[in-house]
Amino acid sequence: MSPSAIVNNGAVVVESETTGHKNVKTKSVLLHRHIHYEPSTVVAAKGNYVELSSGQKILDATGGAAVSCLGHGNERVKEAINRQLDQVAYCASLFFGSSSGEALAKELIDGTNGKMARAYIVCSGSEAMEATMKLARQYFLECAPAQPERVNFIARKESYHGTTLGGLSMSGHVSRRALFEPMLLENVSRVSACNAYHGMKEGESSEEYVARLAQELDDEFVRVGPQTVCAFVAEPVVGAALGCVPAVPGYFQAMKAVCDKYGALLVFDEVMSGMGRTGTLHAWEQEGVVPDIETIGKGLGGGYAAVAGVLIGHRVIDVLEKGTGSFAHGHTYQGHPVACAAALEVQRIVREDKLVENVRRMGAVFEKQLRERLASHPNVGNIRGRGLFWGIEFVRDKATKEPFNAKDGIAMAIHEKGLEPKYSISLYPGTGCVDGKSGDDIMLAPAYNTTEADITLIVDKTTAVIEEFFAQRSQH
Repeated sequence: MSPSAIVNNGAVVVESETTGHKNVKTKSVLLHRHIHYEPSTVVAAKGNYVELSSGQKILDATGGAAVSCLGHGNERVKEAINRQLDQVAYCASLFFGSSSGEALAKELIDGTNGKMARAYIVCSGSEAMEATMKLARQYFLECAPAQPERVNFIARKESYHGTTLGGLSMSGHVSRRALFEPMLLENVSRVSACNAYHGMKEGESSEEYVARLAQELDDEFVRVGPQTVCAFVAEPVVGAALGCVPAVPGYFQAMKAVCDKYGALLVFDEVMSGMGRTGTLHAWEQEGVVPDIETIGKGLGGGYAAVAGVLIGHRVIDVLEKGTGSFAHGHTYQGHPVACAAALEVQRIVREDKLVENVRRMGAVFEKQLRERLASHPNVGNIRGRGLFWGIEFVRDKATKEPFNAKDGIAMAIHEKGLEPKYSISLYPGTGCVDGKSGDDIMLAPAYNTTEADITLIVDKTTAVIEEFFAQRSQH
């Protein structure tokens, strides 16, 4: 705040040094992500663009955090929400159900071709992971005979499964864990992520890499006690922690074999990569395995409501049906009728308009253009992803894959460069993709109804931002 600014009853009064005029800006009492920085206000959004209070229109190339799968302002979804509001906005799930909740669950289970059995609807991906952890534990308590010793989970390094204490305990995202490390659960251990760019040894084949990771997982089961493990938890395509990193072929089949060997559940976190984002409705469809439990979120409601979910496989549901017949968990807003109506309409549009097929087609275009324009850039180390979910990793040295110093803030600086009026594009920054601390990347995740012209515009702008950023950096 400038020396000529004073705070008066919650308003910031700034006197111009040149004109003497006083401009009044109300001081925010909303706790934003940073107390000393108020984000730009979005006043309108339509299609692939968001409009700021300044009048600037930003090309939303990331759907926020890979959320806006239909873009902004979809009329069908708005109408569905209004219809639900006219019927019932809220009912207590302890006593009542809703037609929108039932219809959404059927839509979701049908979308798995019956491979999953039930859907549990919550408000966020973090809530979905919390529910998953409790469900996995309860499953083993209700098995015949019961297995109460199963309390542990095995997850992966450089992973992200939620911001609540349970979800953060499952996560391997070093920077997001740091402040709360002493409070996090001690019954979660981690093995290496499947990250071919950094993880494969020189001369190692994909098959050898998979075998090595499978042995690492097997060894971890043995170390913690195989009879104590509830589940192995992983993202089929790693989002925020690594920047759109898919597994190599055969990886998840090998991981499932280890889980089966020791009787543990396989849990897939598809909050970011699922519901069509990677070119199939569920990312696991491309892996040749079906999880026992799957979390879903961002693409479920496309940002039109705060909604996420847990899809539960037959193995788990069969045990509960023969046992207590109930899940010892619940939320005030679980299965919220309006959120369910919004998500249902989003999923109907995705299915009826064949948008997952469009994700595959446009994904191929996206990959081709990104590689043609950026693969040869000296500071672009790796371009990876699937469908409309792509990451670009930046390096100081292309030959050695040496990352930039974390203090340089490369990814965030590129994001900020993109928001400059001459570019007006939103790029999603990520850090820690090498070891949880160092490593910079940006993610791109446009809407499922994106056209080839949209893809070309996104690639043009992204390329220009990256080229100018590093050109200016080399001059300093």
